[in-house]
Amino acid sequence: MATKKVLLQGNEACVEGAIAAGMRFYAGYPITPSTEIAETCSIRLPQVGGHFIQMEDEIASIAAVIGASAAGAKSMTATSGPGFSLKQENIGYACLAEIPCVIVDVQRCGPSTGLATAPSQGDYQQSRWGTHGDHPMIVISPATVEECYTKAIRAFNLSEKYRTPVIFLMDEIVGHMREGIEIPDPGQYEILNRRIAGNDGAYKFAYRVPADQISPGLKAFGEGERYNMTGLVHDYSGFPTNSTDIAQELITRLMEKVLKHKDDIGEIDEYMMEDADHAVICFGGTTGAVKDAIKEARAKGIKVGMFRPITVWPFPDEEVSSLADRVKSVIMVEHNYGQMLREVKRNIQGRIPVEFIGRINGTVIPPEEILQKIQEVEKNAK
Repeated sequence: MATKKVLLQGNEACVEGAIAAGMRFYAGYPITPSTEIAETCSIRLPQVGGHFIQMEDEIASIAAVIGASAAGAKSMTATSGPGFSLKQENIGYACLAEIPCVIVDVQRCGPSTGLATAPSQGDYQQSRWGTHGDHPMIVISPATVEECYTKAIRAFNLSEKYRTPVIFLMDEIVGHMREGIEIPDPGQYEILNRRIAGNDGAYKFAYRVPADQISPGLKAFGEGERYNMTGLVHDYSGFPTNSTDIAQELITRLMEKVLKHKDDIGEIDEYMMEDADHAVICFGGTTGAVKDAIKEARAKGIKVGMFRPITVWPFPDEEVSSLADRVKSVIMVEHNYGQMLREVKRNIQGRIPVEFIGRINGTVIPPEEILQKIQEVEKNAK
């Protein structure tokens, strides 16, 4: 397998992975700490025959991405904090109209303008529930520069396969981290392209749905097929309807096309969990400190391991619930006030102790603090 060794920042690796996946359109607005994604796209996309547009604001950026995707291009935008909030209405539009696209959120400390360049994981719940109404959502959170590359490819594959927006939930730590990584030849990765259903002019059935709950791919605008695209509840033709029966069927299908395929969409990472008495749960930028703390704890004879959701939505309910049968206690580590902690507690249901380490002041959680908590839970378990 041919590989290329490169030194990349997480934000840069995200762009390279997106391009390898076939991304050829980017629209965005500069905002720290995601700005390097736009800057890199402005250089790299013209080199591969793609297009970069700096839009006037965040709302226009996601709107342009939706339009480009409807025209057949794999499309992406990136933002941080307040910009992610501004994109939410159009993210909901893409969910209902079933338009594939990838939205990168390099999280920063908030709320509001907050600490504009400081690390945070405070958008975790917003990444799932930010837009209004019941809607499907796939969210992937990379923890290393290499994963910024490989999981960006996966984000596009899932978006195209399930015809839905995918949130690529980075954070300042991962986005600005630099690592030497080996990038295989892009041909070594499976690249999924959207299905195109040849309706042969039968535009009245543009949204007719097969048994697998995923809508057939619509031909790109301008390729000879007539159909309507709307943010209203719609029938098979894509035109608005006030039918409560159709609304029930449509929204249920949108939710279930993700939930019924959790085995395909979900991805977790375990580290030293084979004989662990305690599990540290983390995601994204806290992963490095957690691994260092686990190594130190193991050196002291404490059996502890790491459980990390990579696909953070849909949440790995069954896997987290099963931790209560595998370990004596759980420690949740995240750079927020306890957003994933809510999901962990919901699944553990009080069967074992759940401890929490959070940080909301723009500083990182050091391995020493995690190690201290591990030692505390080990002492309490005896």
